[in-house]
Amino acid sequence: MRSIDPKSLSTSQLHGYLLSAVAPRPIAFASTVDADGKPNLSPFSFFNVFSANPPIMIFSPARRVRDNTTKHTLENAQATKEVVINVVTYDMVHQMSLSSTEYPEGVNEFEKAGLTMVKSDLVKPFRIGEAPVQFECKISEIISLGTEGGAGNLIICEVVKLHIDEEVLDEDESINQKKLDLVARAGGSYYSRAKDGFFEIPKPLSVQGIGVDSFPDHVKNSMILTGNNLGMLGNVEALPTDESVNAFIKEVGARYPNIKAATHREKHKLARNYLSFGDVESAWKILLS
Repeated sequence: MRSIDPKSLSTSQLHGYLLSAVAPRPIAFASTVDADGKPNLSPFSFFNVFSANPPIMIFSPARRVRDNTTKHTLENAQATKEVVINVVTYDMVHQMSLSSTEYPEGVNEFEKAGLTMVKSDLVKPFRIGEAPVQFECKISEIISLGTEGGAGNLIICEVVKLHIDEEVLDEDESINQKKLDLVARAGGSYYSRAKDGFFEIPKPLSVQGIGVDSFPDHVKNSMILTGNNLGMLGNVEALPTDESVNAFIKEVGARYPNIKAATHREKHKLARNYLSFGDVESAWKILLS
């Protein structure tokens, strides 16, 4: 057994140990707006529920380890004192991951991740239409835990209204955990699914993914591609060039001789198959052929 003094570790190394050992952690998919009403969306796994009477949740946007800057969610929470906490299910986990990309201030992560903005009843931040449970919250207090990189900021929220999709409820009005199909965060790139245990999603690019709002309309509005498919497609730095698409079509011509004449629906089905194996580049080349 190795015994370690936390002060002997770098912040990033200690951060890695903490997040890998304290897992799985529930995810707060937090929606806020800035003082001008511009929406922001970001996931946080320093999160849990701490009281039922009153209904209190706490999540913590930490200061960035690398440069000690703060996140837009914290700044918005300080400015407006309102937040919507949405749950994260397996069907939307790739979109959630894409939204964690550090887009510039003012960029709408709902649009980048291809998620639906739903007007809240009692607070200004929007709810996520795809989330089966959504909590509208008033922020009662924000507690800073330090001023250096890695320091948390406890955002204490009181739930003022909750929304639950009837599809995840049993006859006795309780939530069916299997129907809800939540995911939780672990260390590194790992997540945990309530049904199946651990699985892995690559972290978003260090550069910015193009986002769902940059897709051609037939891809963005596809009736074949799932939310996870869109999240995977959105986490690329740039679309393939015409030259690379043509080279790919020539290469696979023996297997798919009629691909250029195929309908969008047929191409989307084929692209979805490639995405099931994690081959995002080939999927894009098919969609753009």
